[in-house]
Amino acid sequence: MCTGKCSRFIAVALYPLVVISIICNIVLFFPDGDVTYAKDGHITEEVKYMGGLIGGGVMVLLPALYIHLTGKEGCCGNRCGMFLSIAFAAVGVAGGLYSIIVAVLGLQNGPLCKTGLVWTTPFKELTGDNNYLTNKTLWSLCTEPKNIVEFNLGLFGTLLATSCLQVILCAIQMINGLFGCLCGTCNKEAQIA
Repeated sequence: MCTGKCSRFIAVALYPLVVISIICNIVLFFPDGDVTYAKDGHITEEVKYMGGLIGGGVMVLLPALYIHLTGKEGCCGNRCGMFLSIAFAAVGVAGGLYSIIVAVLGLQNGPLCKTGLVWTTPFKELTGDNNYLTNKTLWSLCTEPKNIVEFNLGLFGTLLATSCLQVILCAIQMINGLFGCLCGTCNKEAQIA
């Protein structure tokens, strides 16, 4: 496969992952579909880090656009373009890693929720057998917003999965860009008449 075609395939695969990351991050701002929690500042701290919007979103979208242009018309263009795609893909890896870190922290610390009369992160200090990820009975500690634990698990889990795929694809593009840079373009050899 030509390095340009590989670049185009990677870019096209990155676009939906970017959209999913951005949507997950935006939806995390509105637990239970209600804007009042965001307005009152009652959202999980890791949501404010915007791992899906900045890391898995913008920091992966810009490399995806460049990588797509590099692979235009099935050919990698030139060695300089492929060299630059390595740098852009590295930015994508950094963005994906940032998104992974934020998602893991969001899963590890758990959601901000109302427990009794106080807004707190009740699962942040729990470890071992008391981990909320393995002990579903602890979820009842959160009384408001409704189903916040499932909400956070689903969205941070999706963000984690998409970010892992983004890192893998951008790392593959770094290797692909290196081959394109060292081996040159994939021009078809002239046919001898």
